Amino acid sequence: MADYVQVVTTTDSEAAAAELARGIVEARAGACVQVVPIRSFYRWDGAVQDDPEWQLQVKTPASRLDALIAHIGAHHTYEVPEVIATPIVGGNPAYLSWLDEETSG
Repeated sequence: MADYVQVVTTTDSEAAAAELARGIVEARAGACVQVVPIRSFYRWDGAVQDDPEWQLQVKTPASRLDALIAHIGAHHTYEVPEVIATPIVGGNPAYLSWLDEETSG
């Protein structure tokens, strides 16, 4: 397993994204969260939806993944939030070390 992951989740408003992002960093579940406006197409309740969303990209050590998933589950506004973790297979060693520093303590 990779030592670090990038986790993606989405929210339905910029305010919800900002609140979730700030909470993740404050809880040290992730070191950095980037928020990007996107447009999502998906099927929900039997109909195809077309909605604006805000995607959160969270960088964290793999050792903090369970804490991050729990935090998202407890603070997300969606009934079934997207939470997808992708391994980080390499990167700037100083940045990766910073991820460790910011999520410990």
